Amino acid sequence: MSTDRIKFSIVVPIYYNELNIPYTVPRLQKLQNLMPECDLEFVFVDDGSKDKSLELLLEAKNRDSRIKVVKLSRNFGSMSAIQAGLGYTTGDCVGIIAADLQDPPEMFREMLDHWKVGKKIILGTRADREESFFQKLFSNTYYYLLEKLALKGYPKGGFDFLLIDQQVVQEVIQIKEKNTNIMSLIFWLGHDQVQIPYVRQERKLGKSRWTLSKKIKLFVDSFVGFSYAPIRFMSFIGFFTAILSILYGAFVVISTLFGIIELQGWTTIIALITFLLGVIMVMLGMIGEYLWRILDESRERPSYVIDQTFE
Repeated sequence: MSTDRIKFSIVVPIYYNELNIPYTVPRLQKLQNLMPECDLEFVFVDDGSKDKSLELLLEAKNRDSRIKVVKLSRNFGSMSAIQAGLGYTTGDCVGIIAADLQDPPEMFREMLDHWKVGKKIILGTRADREESFFQKLFSNTYYYLLEKLALKGYPKGGFDFLLIDQQVVQEVIQIKEKNTNIMSLIFWLGHDQVQIPYVRQERKLGKSRWTLSKKIKLFVDSFVGFSYAPIRFMSFIGFFTAILSILYGAFVVISTLFGIIELQGWTTIIALITFLLGVIMVMLGMIGEYLWRILDESRERPSYVIDQTFE
């Protein structure tokens, strides 16, 4: 790399983080001491918060000209907020980090050193996390299935704390894919990468807005967006069910003809119909997920709407 100064941008999605901001902003600003060769730029994206997050961000901006604040018109989700923030970065490389300080910003120093030698994607991968048993179970199951069925080699602990080259930023912006997982998309691009394991800390301040419904949406988006497994699973179930139905039908006919069993009642027929209808409804639901995404893409609505920017 050149000996010229490096411009390093950091994107931080914000959603109900008024308790975190007074600690997050100063800690990010202190990175200047760890990175004296860098000109820092901070891009905070307010994702429709209804607390004092925006007010606190604007106060911080008035004290530090390196801060940019992007306000979305409503809550579009953290992935859309990150997409919006990437569009306002001007750095040679860009870091992405959550506002709750569960990920150590100081690790950007090590990430930057890897970027300097030519790596375009540096991931902070979770070796472990200080979370409840059920949170760990959901996360570990999600990332296990994602690696097995969609993105081979995906970090088993997942990641959403990373540093990427400006080239990768432009590629993500140009894709403009909706209902996606930005982290999976960055991994899918396939550039040389480095994985740095760390332990994700317990959240100290505020309440997480990462609800179960949002987790389920991310789960569905990831598999529909990066895998044919759901469609192939439907084909397998349909074929398997058809074989079972044929075998059962043959068994009933032969057994009745030879007097092995008596053909009686509607219980068996009702049970089979109920089971098959359940299978069909699940299949239709999976097909609907794909069709809805096709419809959503064809409308060409933006993934987010920017209300105001403060630069």
